[in-house]
Amino acid sequence: MLGFPAVIQTCLPRRAVGRTRLQVSELGLGAASLGNLYRPMSDAEAHETLDAAFNEGIGYVDCAPYYGFGLCEQRVGEGLKGREGIVVSTKVGRLLEPAPGVVDDSERFGFRSALPFTPVFDYSYDGVMKSWESSLQRLGVARIDMLYVHDIGRMTHGYRHPERLQQLIHGGGLRALAKLRAEGQIDAVGIGVNEVQVCLELMEEADLDVILLAGRYTLLEQKALDVLFPECARRGTSVVIGGPYNSGILATGTRSDVVPRFNYEVAATDIVFRVRRLERVCREFNVPLPAAALQFPLAHPQVASVIPGLGGSEQVAQTMTYYRTRIPAEFWQELRSQNLIHEAAPLPAAQT
Repeated sequence: MLGFPAVIQTCLPRRAVGRTRLQVSELGLGAASLGNLYRPMSDAEAHETLDAAFNEGIGYVDCAPYYGFGLCEQRVGEGLKGREGIVVSTKVGRLLEPAPGVVDDSERFGFRSALPFTPVFDYSYDGVMKSWESSLQRLGVARIDMLYVHDIGRMTHGYRHPERLQQLIHGGGLRALAKLRAEGQIDAVGIGVNEVQVCLELMEEADLDVILLAGRYTLLEQKALDVLFPECARRGTSVVIGGPYNSGILATGTRSDVVPRFNYEVAATDIVFRVRRLERVCREFNVPLPAAALQFPLAHPQVASVIPGLGGSEQVAQTMTYYRTRIPAEFWQELRSQNLIHEAAPLPAAQT
């Protein structure tokens, strides 16, 4: 990029994305907080977050037009200036339409952004192409490495899911993504979702390089191992793990002043009970629960990266501490002996 001295990126260990030439750092940055998720963040704080992450060797950042209605992408774009070697993913499936009635940063869809736009679902060919072009502009880049189809599935669309899915499949959305990949405009095509079933449905319709799966393969929940992960291995599809703390409960635990949340809601009694069992083992081995939650998914060979949401340089520093925490092999074995880890889940190797 002209006008900025190049900063050569020293990266954390990298892993391949599917069968593409792309590699991502095994720890990435989920950038929803940079779109003012639940709380306002200044531009300076956003830039400090990105600088801290990149300087720690995090070489992958995931954003979306939906995050702050363009604000997240704008801030990520500013943070990329002068940087080399950062892999960027963003998403398609929502277009941002003008919203003249927006006058302040009152919360909308969970974001405290004053940008006067509102998200509208569009999984069509034209919608995907327009979304990609708009993201290029907001990010200020000539190309984007990965594009995910955002929030397709019953969890988001309910009874309208079949209609949205048909728009993506027969309305040309998948064709647009395949075209961009074939032309070299992007390296990888994927979906970014919070549920397993739609992943299996779309793998029958498209050649997916990667799935960004939020909350469904964590220290608390591993049902994705039953069908999805074996199918990904068969097809050569990588998995990026979003939401490694399951909306917060694996970060805060159950004994803090913070109300434990799971899957974006107040955690149910059975979830709280299971987390308390995890906490007991953590206390026995003197292992921070968030450290175990962050490291666990990385043991699976299908996982390319884990991308916790980071909002602030302090969170970056704390996350790197969790990432580097030494956890003994006996800890993982104890979790398995108590049936707190799926029998098919690979266990992290003890750090030396």
